[in-house]
Amino acid sequence: MMTLLSNLGISVLWVLITGNFNTLNLIFGFGLGYVLLGAMRTEDQDRSYFRKARQSAWFILRFFIEMITASTKVAYDVITPHNYMTPRIIAYELEAKTDLEITLFANAVSLTPGTLSLDVSDDRKVLQIHAMYVDDEAKLIKSIRDTLERPLLQVMR
Repeated sequence: MMTLLSNLGISVLWVLITGNFNTLNLIFGFGLGYVLLGAMRTEDQDRSYFRKARQSAWFILRFFIEMITASTKVAYDVITPHNYMTPRIIAYELEAKTDLEITLFANAVSLTPGTLSLDVSDDRKVLQIHAMYVDDEAKLIKSIRDTLERPLLQVMR
């Protein structure tokens, strides 16, 4: 936690030194702080901050790729005369346990075009998902687990 606060402090200091108060400059300062703190760390320091930062960046990249892929598929279906949709509601067994993990995962599913989170069971073990393209339910569940849930849980845990 101290490393994150140090990184935030460096990014704010960067903004104050440059006198350029905008979001892009703050993000640049945060990246600069990350590089500086990474270069100055010692062997006995906790490396979890740097590991979590890489995992977060990887998750965001994978999520945007998934969004672009799903958007392309939905757009193609909309502009072609043939209807390729095979909609279905599936029961997805959650690996996420806490309310925050379930909420973030359900939002990631809903933000991905072609899927929508509907409901979480009372025992918080199953998420009902409406998907527009379900040719093989097991394949879809594996895809959601590998591209959204597990990378998100790596960041959260």
